[in-house]
Order: sequence, then structure tokens, then C-alpha cells
Amino acid sequence: MSLPVLNQRFRTWWQPRRGLAIAEACVIGLVAALSAVFLKVGSGWLGTWRVHTTHLFPAWLALPAIGLVLGFVAGWLVDRFAPEASGSGIPQVKATLANVPMKLSWRVAGIKLLSAIIAIGSGMTLGRQGPTVHVGASLAAGMSRWVPTSPDHRRQMIAAGAGAGLAAAFNAPIAGVLFIVEELLQDLSGLTLGTAIIASFIGGVISRLLGGGSLDLNLQLVQSSSQFSIPEIPFFLLLGILAGLLGALFNRGLIFSIKFYRKLHISLPLRVALAGFISGVVVAMLPPSFRDNTGLRESLITGGAHPTVAAIAFAAQFILTLIAFGSGAPGGLFAPSLILGSCLGHIIGVSELYITGTGSPTTYALAGMGGFFSAVSKVPITAIVIVFEMTTDFNLVLPLMIVSVAAYLVADKVVPGSLYEKLLELKGITLTKEAPMEGALTKLTAKDVMQERVETLDAEMSLEEAMQSFARSHHRGFPVVEDSKLVGIVTQSDLLKIRDRNLANDIFLKEIMTPVPMTVTPIHTLSNVLYLLDRYQISRLPVVDGRKLIGIITRADIIRAEADHLNCDNRTLKLRPEPSYIVYQTRSPSIGSGRLLVPVANPETAGILLLMAAAIARDRHYEIDCVQVMLIPRHSSPSETQVRTAKSRRLLRQAEVLAKKWKIPLHTQIRVTHDVAQAILETINEQHIDLILMGWKGNTSTPGRIFGNVVDTVIRQATCEVVLVKLGTTGQSFNRWLVPMAGGPNSPLAIKLLPALITLGNDPQIRLTQVFKPSELKPDMSISEQAIRHLMRRRKLSSSVIALPVQANSVAEGVINLVQTEGYDVVVLGASQEGLLQQAIQGNIPEAIASGVESTVILVRGAINK
Repeated sequence: MSLPVLNQRFRTWWQPRRGLAIAEACVIGLVAALSAVFLKVGSGWLGTWRVHTTHLFPAWLALPAIGLVLGFVAGWLVDRFAPEASGSGIPQVKATLANVPMKLSWRVAGIKLLSAIIAIGSGMTLGRQGPTVHVGASLAAGMSRWVPTSPDHRRQMIAAGAGAGLAAAFNAPIAGVLFIVEELLQDLSGLTLGTAIIASFIGGVISRLLGGGSLDLNLQLVQSSSQFSIPEIPFFLLLGILAGLLGALFNRGLIFSIKFYRKLHISLPLRVALAGFISGVVVAMLPPSFRDNTGLRESLITGGAHPTVAAIAFAAQFILTLIAFGSGAPGGLFAPSLILGSCLGHIIGVSELYITGTGSPTTYALAGMGGFFSAVSKVPITAIVIVFEMTTDFNLVLPLMIVSVAAYLVADKVVPGSLYEKLLELKGITLTKEAPMEGALTKLTAKDVMQERVETLDAEMSLEEAMQSFARSHHRGFPVVEDSKLVGIVTQSDLLKIRDRNLANDIFLKEIMTPVPMTVTPIHTLSNVLYLLDRYQISRLPVVDGRKLIGIITRADIIRAEADHLNCDNRTLKLRPEPSYIVYQTRSPSIGSGRLLVPVANPETAGILLLMAAAIARDRHYEIDCVQVMLIPRHSSPSETQVRTAKSRRLLRQAEVLAKKWKIPLHTQIRVTHDVAQAILETINEQHIDLILMGWKGNTSTPGRIFGNVVDTVIRQATCEVVLVKLGTTGQSFNRWLVPMAGGPNSPLAIKLLPALITLGNDPQIRLTQVFKPSELKPDMSISEQAIRHLMRRRKLSSSVIALPVQANSVAEGVINLVQTEGYDVVVLGASQEGLLQQAIQGNIPEAIASGVESTVILVRGAINK
């Protein structure tokens, strides 16, 4: 059996199936449990060593030094190898499940695991439960890369990994499932629940078998001490209100702490080291019992601690958690929230015992754990179930419900919204609360949007006939059929390989085609189709019923279908990158009548683009704005990231030299950004740009894009004129100019630009042409004649300008043939916003011309009314 056939069968076997999902969930639960146990054992061993050192050295020396050194090491690991591993990790998981491109991988899981062990073991008051959620989700994401299934299937596996991590951390499988439903995925489908239950169950069981107990509670002592009576309800309500108020204050403190650290403008390793040092200093000043969180927690829950000790513990835990978490240290908030809740509950329980003579501080401490957890994380059901599963005490159910629900309602009233979503907003990512509407990608199937009339080639066709078919069509690939059944697919690249190898033309198509191609069925959703297109970097997929070819679906079909739904689609996710940040700029006198923007990036093409910009600026009396954009990862802040600008400044000096020579005012700037297109659009708006001149490489490898992410966005959104330049590969000659005239309001755009640009050549010759089909008897040349009169008024070019029609089946074909046969140096195309992008769906004339010739191509788009 051939290798392509084996590959196809492998791909088919990996298609989304319930059995495959269950098998994945089992493996994910096992791996998540092992990582949770490793995290507990590792951080526990390191914490024990830290406490032991205080018996050998003075605590005021040992604890701050350990916190400083280990904090720096943890921060360095995250900063150097996986910046996505900072913080608790739950916001990253939540964003990924909302289809935000956040990196989750085995590398992130490994760094998160190691750095969390070091950070927690250093003495910082952070929990290991948040990191286990992040690690479980990252391991599941890494595993899903082995399985090329649908995006929905991958999201379900990541959610299952997160639930398994939480279940393993708390030994609470039900809580793991509820956390997925209540906070992360918010999906109650059968597959989601099934995989979540399996992964969480295995994670919890394996963790318990390997000794991964969550809080190490003395269950017999807890159950014998807990009790509840009806007269205590007001005290539990009071506890819930206080937990809600203090939980809301705690959340605000976390946001303030993160913003405060950002204002310090220091690196992540130094921030975490500073947090570790402060934590060590504070803990060294407290009683020795505060150095062991496990012993302190059990003392509070069992009622053995004095109320004063509980109050000091609450204040210390509250402040130290803010200091540690705000630094970006890899650690979670679950354990600190539970400790704070137990402190608060213990105080209320002792107070109630003092006032009424009845009550159980243990019950109040455990109810307070659920209440404070609910107020911080805004997941009351999960909070109730976590504490119940840890204690298995039915006497706690009603107190837990009263306190957790009251705390949640109060906290959400004081500080509305999820803490994790607010943490994402600090990174420029906003998740809205609106319920998602079904879009085209999930609502429509391949059958709904496929093209039923498919151009095919016969398997017995000769190579020469196949080449002729490609020459007559704008398609870049054809399905190959035999007896009306799909047997393969052939692309232009396949023909080029044969031509490069100088093989004979008498071979048949079936010898060079790709056999057993990737296909989809009529019932595949568009999201699955798009996933396969991206996964295998292909542009079209045959639609088959059995082996019978019934249609073909392309990226353009999906774009069309999605565009039809945009007017009625309320998007639930909005990416809001931080604004770009200017790190360098120079200004010149503002004496021009307009402004021209030139983004420069490639030193090899910057010189020619700047020459064109200078020619246009001198002709129109414009000033030039020259911008260099530096891209940084989304997890870094543009205003805080350190960048090196030496190379960028050297590139901008080229523009300064040219502007000085041509006596044109020039302004330069370097911007740091998450998104290049956004930075360019911000520059256009801030500097009131009238025209932007951009370079383009002539093709794009970005799936679903015409000219690429940046250029497509600028063409759609920039209100100024846009000039797009693809520099030729045959030299930088600007003597012979070809200007196709298509008519309409945008035809004069190229003509208006010509008087400035032709100054770059020597004795320029200009041909204006109109393409007409063979069926037309006499072409109308009035548009070209008007253009010649305009040029004659601007410059004395009558002897150098001619207007001749050309006969061809399409505009692209006619222009490409003219360039190739008569050797034009530059082609100038005038087009509107729709002309550049909408034509991409209908053949994409500008892109086809630019890609089909080796000459320089200039695409012009007029300004959009604001």
C-alpha cells in the first residue's frame, strides 16, 4: 500500500469521533493527575527545606534570601522559556477556550510546573491549584496537536484537561466538571460533559491513590466538630456578606497590584524576586506557625487557633497574596482564597460562640472557605462542591450554600464581572457576556456553500493537455476523476515540478497527480472545513458522497458565506490589543499641504519606496511620515517592553538623507505594537495622513488573505489614499509604463499618480490600454483619450503617451500578455476598496496581475469618505 494512501487512511481514522474523545480524556486525566502530584510533592519538599533552614540560620536572613533567589529563578524560567506561564494560568485557559490565540503547549506545561514548584516552595502565598488547571489544559492542547480533528473537539479536550487538573489538585472530580461548565467552557453538550467527567474522575482517583490529597484535612476531627442549627443562619449570612465585601476588595487589590508592578518598569524575574523577598521578610517577623501553611490551616479549621492569630493570619495572607500574585509569579489564588475564608469564618465562629454560647468555629471556618472562594472566583456552585468533596460532611451543605451564595451576590454587586476576565482585559483581551449566536462556520455545512459545477480533469489526460487547461483557467488546482469518481487532485505546483525535471509530455495526469486527496463530506460544518484547510495549508477541498465528486469548496466560498452573516452576527469575542507605543521619533516643520506615510521594514526595498514617496510628496507638496513598526508578543505590554532600535534608526536615516536632498519635510517614528496593521492605522489617524505608500512582496502565504494580514486590514480600514507597490524582480527600471483603464470613478487615480512617478525614469514611455473581449466589435477608447489630455495638461508628454486597446478573454490575461510580450517595466492599476478586495472572491484581478508578472506593479486605491 502506498504512503499517500496510508496518510489518507490515518487522517480519516483521526476524524472526530466519540470513541477517540473518550480515549483522549482518559489519557489527559492520567497525565494531569501525575503532574498535580508532582507539583504537590515538589513544592512540599521545597517548602519543608525552606522551613528547615530557619532552624539552621536566623529566619530574618534565611527566609528573605530564599524568597529572593528562588523567586528570581522562577521568574527567569517563565520569562526566558514560556512567558505564557506567568500568573495562575486560568485566564489563559479561559481565553483559549473563547478562541483567543493564546499559546498552550507541552513547553508551557513543563515550565509552568517547574516554575510553580519553585515559586510556591520559596514561601510566596500562592496556590498550586490554578497552575494544575493551566498544566492540565496545556498538556491536553499539546496532545491535541497530534490529533488533527476539529476546533470544537480540541476545545473540549483542553477543557477536559483543565477540569482534570482541578480535580487532581483538590481530589474533587465533581468540582472539576462543574468548574468547566460554570466558568470555562459553559457548555452542557453530551460530548463535553462525557469527556469532562471521565478526565476529572481519572484525575481525582489517580491523584488520591498517589497521595495527592488537596488540603490534608483531619476528616474525622472535622466531621465530629461541624454542626448546624437554624438560629445560626443570621451569623452565616453575616459571614457571607463579609466574605463578599472582602472578596471584592481582594479582587480590586489584585488588579491594583498588577498595575503597580507595571509602573515599576522592571523585568518579570526582578518582580518575582522582589515579591519573594518581601514575603520572606514579612513571614520572618510573624510567629513560627505562619511558616507552615498546612499546619496553620488545620489549626484554623479545627478551632485550635486564637481569634487574634486568625486575624493576623488573614491580614498577612491578604497582603502577601496581593504582593505575590501582582508580580506575575506562577501560582494560583484558590488556596489563598480558602485560607482567607477559613480565617474569616474562624473569627465569626468564635464570636458567635462568645455571644450565644453555641456554635462550631469549625463549621464557620469551612463555610468561610467556600464563601471567600465564591466571592473571588465567582463560581458559587464549584465552591460549594469543592469544600463538600474535601470533607464529605453533609452537615456543611446548608451553611456552605448560605455563605457561598451570599458572598457571590455581594461580591458581584460591589465588583461586577469575573476576575479572570478582568485579568485578560489588562492584556488587551475582552470577553463579552452576551450569549453566542450561531455563525456561518457552525451553522452551515459544506453542501450549503460548495460549488456544484466543478471543473475536473480526466486521469488519462496527457501532461500537455493538462497544461493547456491550466492556461485557460484561473484555477490553481483541479480534481482528477476516472469514471466520475474522484481519484486524485493536481495543482500548478505538480506541473512545475514535472517541468523542472524536464520529463516528457507524453506522460498521463494520473502519474503526477496526488492520489487519495483530502476530502470532506456534504455534512461537514464550515468550521471543520476551514480547520482542514488551515491544517494542511491547502486552498480547496473536494466534496464527495462516497467516492462520487459532488462539489468543491474553497476559502473564498467560506469567506462569502461568513460575510453574508456578518450583519446579523453578534460576536461574543473581541480582541482589543493595547495601543502601539512610540519609542523614538523626530519631527520637521509642518509646511506641507498634506502628509504621506511610508511604513518601512525591509532594508532591500526601503530605498525604492522612499524614492517613490519623495517623488509623490514633491509633486503634491506633501510632508513625509516614515514609520518603523516593531512587533512584540501579545503577552507583553508595548509601553513596558524594552526594545533595541539601532537597526530601525539606521533604516530611518535613509529617509532623512533622501528628504534632505529633495528638501521635503520628514517626520520619523518607531512604534512598538502587538499588531502591525493597528499601529499603521493609529499613525494614519493621529497624523492625519492623506496617502499611504506600502510595499508588498507579491504573494501571501496567509490562509484566507488576499495580500496578507497587514495590507488587507489597511486597505479595508484606512480612510486615506492607499498605494500598494510590488517591486519587480528584473531590475529597478522605470521607463516603460502600462496603465490599464477599466472605467468608473477610480480610473483617474492611476493617471493622477503618473506625473510624479514617471520622474523616476529616463525618457518614460506610457501606454494606456483597455481590454475588450473578442465578442466586442469596437472598443470604446474615450476614457483613455481623456487620460491623455489630462497628462498633456500636466506635462509635455504627448509624444510619449499612446492609447491602444488589447483583445483578451479577461483583464488579467490581457495585461499579463502585454507585459510579457512587450516588456513593460511598471504596471499601474487604479482600484477602489472593493476593487482590491471584493475582486479576490471573483478572480482577484489586481492580485492575479501582480503575481503573474515580474515587473513592478503599483495598485492605487482612492480615499474613503470619513
